[in-house]
Amino acid sequence: MQHQLHHRYFGEVLPYLEIKKQETEEDITESVVMPNVTGITVEEASKILKELGLQVNIISKTEEIDEEKNKEKIVSEQLPKKGIQINTSATVNLYWE
Repeated sequence: MQHQLHHRYFGEVLPYLEIKKQETEEDITESVVMPNVTGITVEEASKILKELGLQVNIISKTEEIDEEKNKEKIVSEQLPKKGIQINTSATVNLYWE
């Protein structure tokens, strides 16, 4: 059980730190290269990411989250960063100010 927790934790954290781990055959799942979604609306970014099979977490740096109002906000930062290979089941954090 502890091995599974460590495996899951590092599998989710390492891409955010831009550290690649060595993969074994059991680690290989469907993956995608993280696109750059900064500079576009939260709604557009969410659509792109969901089409890739990714989960999306929207985070405001300055105000309360209101799903309807936030659709037109512009993504200022993303984690993981563009170009990182991630599992299609991963969650992407989108930040806007």
